[in-house]
Amino acid sequence: MIINGKVYDGISTNAIETTIAIKDDKIIYVGTDYSSINAKKTINANGSIVSPGFIDPHTHADSDLSNPKLSHNLPFLMQGVTTVVTGNDGNSLYPTSKYIKSYKSHGIGTNIVPLVGHGTIRKQVMGTSDKKATLDEITKMQSLIQQEMDAGAFGMSTGLFYSPGSYSNTEEVIALAKIVSKSNGIYDTHLRDESSYTVGLIPAIEEAIEIGRQAKLPIHLSHIKCLGVDVWHQSDSIIGIVENAQKEGIEVTANQYPYNASSTSLKAATVPRWAESGGLDSLFIRYKNTASKAKILKETKRNITRRGGPEKLLISKADDSTLVGLNLLEISKKYNLSAEESVYKALSTGFVKVVSFNMHDDDLANFMKQSWVVTGSDGGSGHPRKYGSFPKKYAHYVKKENVIDLGEFVNNSTSKTAEILQISKRGKLEVGYFADIIIFNPEEFKDIANYNDAFQLAEGLEYSIINGELSIENGEFSNRLNGKVLVK
Repeated sequence: MIINGKVYDGISTNAIETTIAIKDDKIIYVGTDYSSINAKKTINANGSIVSPGFIDPHTHADSDLSNPKLSHNLPFLMQGVTTVVTGNDGNSLYPTSKYIKSYKSHGIGTNIVPLVGHGTIRKQVMGTSDKKATLDEITKMQSLIQQEMDAGAFGMSTGLFYSPGSYSNTEEVIALAKIVSKSNGIYDTHLRDESSYTVGLIPAIEEAIEIGRQAKLPIHLSHIKCLGVDVWHQSDSIIGIVENAQKEGIEVTANQYPYNASSTSLKAATVPRWAESGGLDSLFIRYKNTASKAKILKETKRNITRRGGPEKLLISKADDSTLVGLNLLEISKKYNLSAEESVYKALSTGFVKVVSFNMHDDDLANFMKQSWVVTGSDGGSGHPRKYGSFPKKYAHYVKKENVIDLGEFVNNSTSKTAEILQISKRGKLEVGYFADIIIFNPEEFKDIANYNDAFQLAEGLEYSIINGELSIENGEFSNRLNGKVLVK
């Protein structure tokens, strides 16, 4: 039983004074007259905030959750996250059935909502080729999409900015999305362009909406943003386009992380897509070819400019650890090469990930205020968002800047996300719902991770209850793996 807390139930935006009782994995009582309840354990939440557990609609926790040593998922758990979505950006572990079986075998610290990745399915059928899919190949991909939906995927994700997803046309995506629609799934997308790389940001938004219109399924825009100086201040136009689509009857929502810096691989941020067709080996064959090298370097330089210049690209993770903490400008001086040439020298050392400081605070706040935008982390290693997105949004944008109020923050981190993802009986503190509940200290709940040290757990979470069992108790991990793979 939880008593005396300041309760935000995921329904109202106002705090209520109420007691919550849990039996097994469900909430069995919400009210003020609890005299007849005989609880084995009572948590006095006086001075603390009680909320549904946060639901993160966009993570890259797949590899951690599939590793028994990391499946506790602590970076998310300590933020108050009780459910994570996996398989985002068109990249999922395959096949879904195999990984669901392994999660159940070794245990997981948070609940999982799996998606099937379009890019993953395309690789199964077409490899990393940049060719357009034939009718036969689309039919094969449709069959695999259905297989993954039958195995438990909640929908399909695309990474149309990344290869091989970027090689697909809209018609291919619609054909696969129609299979997802038949299974009442959702379409989650990393847009084809969040900047001015190819089609442009607004046409990419329009493409996503057209997919929803043609395939007749809900559209969820991942990590919505205006990426780079070319598209700053386009948030008003995007909001108008989305709201017009909603009036038309198309379900369009989005998630957003509360940082003005994005993160991706150095290759994805800077290398022309045509040049990497066939994989990294093919890229370097083209790079060493005199006829294509000049074109590759010219387009790479343009992509670096889109990201704000070499000084705005900070290396956050790399196989060559001497690069970590340097920006691309510093690396170019280290190599005594131009910034664009340094990209390929760095890539020759192995994997390189960058944090890119290229968003405007006005756009970030504008999106955050929209009722259809929920909290998400896009949490991958090397960016503080994996460890801090939810407490960062609370500490900075609720408490300090008052961009949104506390009730809105709770709802768009819990119940609204559950509704978007079509997760049953989670996201609210209501009788009959699963007991995913967090308690945090309103003065101490904050992010610690930053761009120089992105691997610091958040602070201020006092309790996390997942499926009725304690995962965090008095601020400490209980060493219990209480998560489940969720089903519709």
